[in-house]
Amino acid sequence: MATGYCLVVLTITLLSLASSPALATDGKPLQDYCVADKNGVPMNGFACKPPQSVTADDFTFSGLNKPGDTNNPAGFKATLVTVNQIPGLNTQGLSMVRLDFAPGGVNAPHIHPRASELLIVMEGSLEVGFVTTLPETKLITKVLQAGEAFVFPQALTHYQRNVGKEAAVGIAALDSQNPGTQPVVAAVLGSCPKIPVEVVAKALQADDSVATQLQSKFK
Repeated sequence: MATGYCLVVLTITLLSLASSPALATDGKPLQDYCVADKNGVPMNGFACKPPQSVTADDFTFSGLNKPGDTNNPAGFKATLVTVNQIPGLNTQGLSMVRLDFAPGGVNAPHIHPRASELLIVMEGSLEVGFVTTLPETKLITKVLQAGEAFVFPQALTHYQRNVGKEAAVGIAALDSQNPGTQPVVAAVLGSCPKIPVEVVAKALQADDSVATQLQSKFK
């Protein structure tokens, strides 16, 4: 019952994002569709595939019904559905992601620079939260149960954590065909080339040796 309700809410949300240029992050499409031509010239988005070569497969993705592999240190797996998976999302201003969590699994603090996110918990219990910008840097957090939803504003640092004893599953809608993901800790400590140790140490208010040790964990 909860799953069916969640799917209805998610469908309404996706239709709202796609039909409202005032709410969508990406620009309003100027034609029925513009299926991404991955072989075209790179630009802000993708060039359009010739209409005569467009098929139903360009608008289809199979796999959101399959659990992601959470056998990793984070106990977490994201299954993305962006323009890279569905070429027909090009210019449509929306994407989706399935989030799978093992017990105790964490989707570490990160940002989506080009999208807001609406998460619906399908199974289990998730602690979710985001941090506002300076000067408050306030953590807004809540524990969600199956059937509950939570909004992460665009470009704010946010996270999710499975606080239940069983696996948890979430489905999220984002108002961009390519929202992007920037893991906060990995960006600071694992950039290539590395951010100078002196800068990281100052940011962490720690000794250079501590910054070096932390950076060494990110190859």
